[in-house]
Amino acid sequence: MGTVFFLYVKRNNMLSRALILLLQIHTKIYSLISALSVRVEGVHPKHRLMDYHRFFVDHISSADRVLDIGCGNGALAFDVAKKAKEVIAIDINENNIQKAKSKFFRENIEYRVGDATKDLGGEVFDVVVLSNVLEHIDQRVELLQKILLIAPTVLLRVPMFDRDWLTLYKKEKGVEWRLDQTHFIEYTDEILTQELSMGGWKIQENKVCFGETWAVLKKIC
Repeated sequence: MGTVFFLYVKRNNMLSRALILLLQIHTKIYSLISALSVRVEGVHPKHRLMDYHRFFVDHISSADRVLDIGCGNGALAFDVAKKAKEVIAIDINENNIQKAKSKFFRENIEYRVGDATKDLGGEVFDVVVLSNVLEHIDQRVELLQKILLIAPTVLLRVPMFDRDWLTLYKKEKGVEWRLDQTHFIEYTDEILTQELSMGGWKIQENKVCFGETWAVLKKIC
């Protein structure tokens, strides 16, 4: 009886270790596919397949002055600038800005190297764009409070933690579960609403697409 129990425990331990290994491999493969797809296509295919640029473009007007915080390679700023009056696009990574200037240039876009968490300056905008940016920032509430002073509207896109069961399962098993290891957070509806409220914002309109929340934010009166 003792031998049978020992073999049962040993077998379950082996299966558990195999499960953890597969979960870890899944996370690594996701990251590898993402990196290689950018190398192959030049721009991450999510821009094309998710078509999230349309959400941002649809929620600005031709008279708007837009600030795109964390603009990355400039692909979104470029499409927004096709409609907006002017776009100021900033990113903390100088290499991103150089790529944006060379690949996504328009006369009404100004690309800047800068850290929005430290200094947004005294400029005023009609709309601030935060597309997959907020989750990369540690002091998120402070940034949201700073944005209150420069714009009445924020267009937000953030990843949701409860996007699928596997994400929850990975976290339960102690395996890296984030889409990007530089994320400080991935949201639930409750946490997002609470954090935005602390920053002085409320969701006026939103929808969930591809495991992300796309939202129009307005100041809390």
